Amino acid sequence: MTPRVFVPGDAAAVSMGADAVAAAVQSEAARQGKAMEVVRTGSRGMLWLEPLLEVATPAGRLGFGPVRAGDVAGLFEAGFPADGHALALGLVEELPWMARQTRHTFARVGIVDPLSLDDYRAHGGLAGLAAARALAPEEIVARVTASGLRGRGGAGFPTGIKWRTVLGAPAGEKYIVCNADEGDSGTFADRMLIEGDPFTLIEGMAIAGLAVGAAKGFVYLRSEYPHAERTLRRALAPARAGGLLGGGFDIELRIGGGSYICGEETALLESLEGRRGVVRAKPPLPALAGLFGKPTVVNNVLSLAAVPAILAHGAEAHAALGTGRSLGTLAVQLAGNIRQGGLFELPFGISLREVIETFGGGTRSGRPVRAVQVGGPLGAYLPASLLDTPLDYEALAGVDGMLGHGGIVVFDDTVDMARQARFAFEFCAKESCGKCTPCRIGATRGVETMDRIIAGTERAGNLAVLDDLATLMTDASLCAMGGLTPLPVLSALRHFPEDFHRPAHAAAAG
Repeated sequence: MTPRVFVPGDAAAVSMGADAVAAAVQSEAARQGKAMEVVRTGSRGMLWLEPLLEVATPAGRLGFGPVRAGDVAGLFEAGFPADGHALALGLVEELPWMARQTRHTFARVGIVDPLSLDDYRAHGGLAGLAAARALAPEEIVARVTASGLRGRGGAGFPTGIKWRTVLGAPAGEKYIVCNADEGDSGTFADRMLIEGDPFTLIEGMAIAGLAVGAAKGFVYLRSEYPHAERTLRRALAPARAGGLLGGGFDIELRIGGGSYICGEETALLESLEGRRGVVRAKPPLPALAGLFGKPTVVNNVLSLAAVPAILAHGAEAHAALGTGRSLGTLAVQLAGNIRQGGLFELPFGISLREVIETFGGGTRSGRPVRAVQVGGPLGAYLPASLLDTPLDYEALAGVDGMLGHGGIVVFDDTVDMARQARFAFEFCAKESCGKCTPCRIGATRGVETMDRIIAGTERAGNLAVLDDLATLMTDASLCAMGGLTPLPVLSALRHFPEDFHRPAHAAAAG
């Protein structure tokens, strides 16, 4: 039987030379006259090991990594695909970072050929859609509701309630919109899912269409993801030919214009309709008057991708994982000053400390962790004393933080938290849609105020201004962009007050 070698085509792996590794394997095999099939997959998520090369064996897949193109000849000389080489890692499924995970949404990522519908079906794909087609729409919605699935994009709103609202809305046309405008710093789960297993997303959207009576779906993908765009476009053709799409539901891919605010659902809808991405006032909710004024389900990539497994294996299996009202699994994304960055799928409730120390291996610098930002650029900065906080919606809210999209950015003890607070205002000032005054003007005034504080100018008075500004933006902004900008600022001030009182010359030098 022809040996099968698996090399990721994921953007992160490609950036580390995966294309060159795949080409080198094919070239060396041809030079030695050995038959060998090279399959391009998604990434397993252990990004510090990329490019991760895997070889199918009767016992499972052997891993080698990180492999460079220059290593390939040596692998063959050592008897490749035998594991007698310095880069050999053993069976991939038995690596501690893989064995400790609970991979449901990402179960096929890194395993299947992302463009092979046959491969997808052979690994359990399409079972959810088959189950949904045998149910009435109300029954599909009931199962999603019973699973406890909540929006994975950050808001954590119960998916089943949103679907039930759209199902009950009287309208001749309804839409499914997938928000794939993944713009938070330290997040990449949506991209990895689309590049590694696009049929899961397509199947989830098809089930959503059946559930609410929608005939058309749109994927709104950020323009900065060319690899994901190419993979998804190529996956739509076999999805139509193989019956995953068609029969009353189809999907159209739209590419965003590079604006962070288009991750907000109403700004996204404005952009989809061909207008500038500006936040809409609510009500009406998109579930009642969304795309083109019609009832619309707007869900994140991971929310929709979780649905096929719920329909295939039952709501109870999903609800059995997690804790409290945070049920199922979370795609934890580790970035920043971390030794082993990547994506790990784990049940809700695991602590920040375990994620950072056990999975992440601590800081890359080797210095102590000082701060962790959870939930993207608008998430709170948490100190090392709160690392035992569980990763679930309610626990993080209890320490004045938020889970967001599951991104975690780690900082060691050299970070200047006053400058990080300034960055939050600067980010908002650049990315604000400009519709409401508290966000548009408040963020700009925030940058100016932070500059005065860092410079040591009338600190007491400017700290009072900062507090007033934060209250105004929180209470009066039209959407979460302006409303959440004070969260990282106030958390930095609360947990790291000494950084706001450094001598001016030290702050300037930092």
